[in-house]
Amino acid sequence: MSEKTKILGKAGEDFAAKFLESKNYKIIARNYRIKSAEIDIIAELNDEIIFVEVKTRSNTRRGLPAEAVNLRKQKKIIEAASVFLQDDKFFDRPCRFDIIEIYSTGKNFELRHIENAFEVTSDF
Repeated sequence: MSEKTKILGKAGEDFAAKFLESKNYKIIARNYRIKSAEIDIIAELNDEIIFVEVKTRSNTRRGLPAEAVNLRKQKKIIEAASVFLQDDKFFDRPCRFDIIEIYSTGKNFELRHIENAFEVTSDF
């Protein structure tokens, strides 16, 4: 991953976090990491835990940002979420998995929030 891509991704995550906070989400963690996976943002709203994958793109040549959250990526996010939810403070809390797409147009960002973007199924 190039330095430019890392900078764009970090800026997108910062923008997504500010968006969520403006919608009364409480940010619990950012870049939560276990050995094999990372969750960009973990937030709370109305007693529900929301695991958010942020995908930032400057163009759609490689597809829509949400399309990058394929089944393999979903499994990794779910794996990290299950570790996070083992904490006594969060055990047995309802949760969901969202994706936030960020489109960079120069110095401006456009955002699309996809709530309940994927679910835990028997395939996991």
